[in-house]
Amino acid sequence: MAVLNVVLVEPEIPPNTGNVARTCSVTGARLHLVGPMGFEISDKHLKRAGLDYWNLLDITLYENLDDFWRRNPAPAEKFFYFSSKAKRRHSDVQYPDGCYLLFGKETAGLPKELVQAHPDTAVRIPMLSDVRCLNLSNSVAVGVYEVLRQWDYPNLV
Repeated sequence: MAVLNVVLVEPEIPPNTGNVARTCSVTGARLHLVGPMGFEISDKHLKRAGLDYWNLLDITLYENLDDFWRRNPAPAEKFFYFSSKAKRRHSDVQYPDGCYLLFGKETAGLPKELVQAHPDTAVRIPMLSDVRCLNLSNSVAVGVYEVLRQWDYPNLV
Protein backbone atom coordinates (compact mmCIF):
# COMPACT_ATOMS: atom_id res chain seq x y z
CA MET A 1 0.00 0.00 0.00
CA ALA A 2 1.25 3.48 -0.88
CA VAL A 3 2.22 5.67 2.07
CA LEU A 4 1.34 9.35 2.32
CA ASN A 5 2.50 11.49 5.25
CA VAL A 6 0.90 14.78 6.31
CA VAL A 7 3.03 16.96 8.57
CA LEU A 8 1.62 19.91 10.51
CA VAL A 9 4.39 22.12 11.85
CA GLU A 10 3.35 23.99 15.00
CA PRO A 11 -0.42 23.94 14.41
CA GLU A 12 -2.30 26.51 16.48
CA ILE A 13 -6.04 25.99 16.01
CA PRO A 14 -7.59 22.76 17.36
CA PRO A 15 -10.50 22.50 14.88
CA ASN A 16 -8.10 22.79 11.92
CA THR A 17 -5.97 19.95 13.25
CA GLY A 18 -9.10 17.93 13.98
CA ASN A 19 -10.28 18.41 10.39
CA VAL A 20 -6.86 17.38 9.09
CA ALA A 21 -7.01 14.29 11.31
CA ARG A 22 -10.34 13.42 9.76
CA THR A 23 -8.95 13.85 6.23
CA CYS A 24 -6.02 11.59 7.13
CA SER A 25 -8.35 9.01 8.66
CA VAL A 26 -10.58 8.71 5.60
CA THR A 27 -7.67 8.59 3.14
CA GLY A 28 -5.22 6.42 5.07
CA ALA A 29 -2.61 9.18 5.27
CA ARG A 30 -0.33 9.25 8.29
CA LEU A 31 -0.43 12.38 10.44
CA HIS A 32 2.67 13.91 12.01
CA LEU A 33 2.18 16.75 14.51
CA VAL A 34 5.28 18.83 15.16
CA GLY A 35 5.36 21.01 18.26
CA PRO A 36 5.18 23.26 19.91
CA MET A 37 1.43 23.26 19.29
CA GLY A 38 -1.06 25.93 20.29
CA PHE A 39 -3.22 23.41 22.15
CA GLU A 40 -3.13 20.12 24.03
CA ILE A 41 -3.80 16.95 22.07
CA SER A 42 -6.70 16.27 24.44
CA ASP A 43 -8.40 19.58 23.55
CA LYS A 44 -12.16 19.01 23.20
CA HIS A 45 -12.32 21.11 20.01
CA LEU A 46 -9.64 18.96 18.43
CA LYS A 47 -11.45 15.76 19.32
CA ARG A 48 -14.82 17.13 18.22
CA ALA A 49 -13.53 18.18 14.79
CA GLY A 50 -12.04 14.70 14.29
CA LEU A 51 -15.28 13.12 15.49
CA ASP A 52 -15.08 9.36 15.81
CA TYR A 53 -12.15 8.96 13.39
CA TRP A 54 -9.36 9.09 15.98
CA ASN A 55 -9.21 5.30 16.29
CA LEU A 56 -8.48 5.08 12.52
CA LEU A 57 -5.62 7.57 12.66
CA ASP A 58 -1.93 6.76 12.38
CA ILE A 59 -0.49 9.71 14.31
CA THR A 60 2.99 10.58 15.56
CA LEU A 61 3.86 13.52 17.81
CA TYR A 62 7.19 15.38 17.77
CA GLU A 63 8.64 17.87 20.21
CA ASN A 64 9.94 20.15 17.42
CA LEU A 65 11.28 20.13 13.85
CA ASP A 66 14.67 18.79 14.94
CA ASP A 67 12.90 15.81 16.51
CA PHE A 68 10.88 15.30 13.32
CA TRP A 69 13.97 15.34 11.05
CA ARG A 70 15.86 13.00 13.37
CA ARG A 71 13.04 10.43 13.34
CA ASN A 72 12.26 10.71 9.59
CA PRO A 73 15.55 10.41 7.71
CA ALA A 74 13.99 10.06 4.23
CA PRO A 75 15.68 11.44 1.09
CA ALA A 76 15.16 15.18 0.49
CA GLU A 77 13.04 14.56 -2.63
CA LYS A 78 10.34 12.94 -0.46
CA PHE A 79 9.55 16.22 1.36
CA PHE A 80 7.17 18.81 -0.14
CA TYR A 81 6.81 22.21 1.50
CA PHE A 82 3.41 23.85 1.00
CA SER A 83 3.67 27.64 1.06
CA SER A 84 1.93 30.56 -0.60
CA LYS A 85 5.48 31.88 -1.22
CA ALA A 86 6.58 28.89 -3.36
CA LYS A 87 7.06 29.26 -7.12
CA ARG A 88 5.86 25.81 -8.27
CA ARG A 89 2.23 24.74 -8.27
CA HIS A 90 1.31 21.72 -6.15
CA SER A 91 -0.08 19.98 -9.24
CA ASP A 92 3.14 20.40 -11.26
CA VAL A 93 5.25 17.95 -9.26
CA GLN A 94 5.18 14.17 -9.01
CA TYR A 95 4.73 12.81 -5.50
CA PRO A 96 6.60 9.58 -4.75
CA ASP A 97 5.40 6.81 -2.48
CA GLY A 98 6.35 7.62 1.08
CA CYS A 99 6.29 11.38 0.52
CA TYR A 100 5.74 13.96 3.24
CA LEU A 101 3.52 17.02 2.74
CA LEU A 102 4.57 19.75 5.19
CA PHE A 103 2.24 22.57 6.20
CA GLY A 104 3.02 25.43 8.57
CA LYS A 105 1.09 27.05 11.36
CA GLU A 106 -2.00 29.07 10.58
CA THR A 107 -0.58 32.51 11.42
CA ALA A 108 2.80 32.27 9.67
CA GLY A 109 3.07 29.16 7.50
CA LEU A 110 6.30 27.22 7.30
CA PRO A 111 9.55 28.93 8.28
CA LYS A 112 10.70 31.06 5.31
CA GLU A 113 14.21 29.59 5.35
CA LEU A 114 12.78 26.06 5.07
CA VAL A 115 10.81 26.99 1.94
CA GLN A 116 13.73 28.92 0.41
CA ALA A 117 16.14 26.05 1.02
CA HIS A 118 13.97 23.65 -1.03
CA PRO A 119 12.85 25.48 -4.21
CA ASP A 120 12.32 22.27 -6.19
CA THR A 121 9.96 20.75 -3.65
CA ALA A 122 8.33 23.91 -2.29
CA VAL A 123 4.84 24.12 -3.77
CA ARG A 124 1.88 26.47 -3.67
CA ILE A 125 -1.83 26.06 -4.21
CA PRO A 126 -2.98 28.59 -6.85
CA MET A 127 -5.27 31.35 -5.56
CA LEU A 128 -6.04 35.00 -6.18
CA SER A 129 -3.09 37.30 -5.54
CA ASP A 130 -4.93 39.76 -3.31
CA VAL A 131 -5.88 37.25 -0.61
CA ARG A 132 -3.62 35.75 2.04
CA CYS A 133 -4.20 32.00 1.87
CA LEU A 134 -6.56 29.06 2.21
CA ASN A 135 -7.50 27.63 5.58
CA LEU A 136 -4.95 25.07 6.79
CA SER A 137 -7.32 22.10 6.77
CA ASN A 138 -8.55 23.01 3.26
CA SER A 139 -4.96 23.26 2.04
CA VAL A 140 -4.15 19.84 3.45
CA ALA A 141 -7.21 18.35 1.74
CA VAL A 142 -6.19 19.90 -1.60
CA GLY A 143 -2.65 18.54 -1.24
CA VAL A 144 -3.69 15.07 -0.09
CA TYR A 145 -6.20 14.60 -2.86
CA GLU A 146 -3.75 15.78 -5.54
CA VAL A 147 -1.29 13.11 -4.39
CA LEU A 148 -4.02 10.47 -4.28
CA ARG A 149 -5.26 11.50 -7.74
CA GLN A 150 -1.75 11.04 -9.13
CA TRP A 151 -1.59 7.62 -7.47
CA ASP A 152 -5.05 6.69 -8.87
CA TYR A 153 -6.66 6.72 -5.40
CA PRO A 154 -5.11 3.50 -4.04
CA ASN A 155 -7.40 1.54 -1.70
CA LEU A 156 -10.11 4.20 -1.86
CA VAL A 157 -13.63 3.45 -3.12
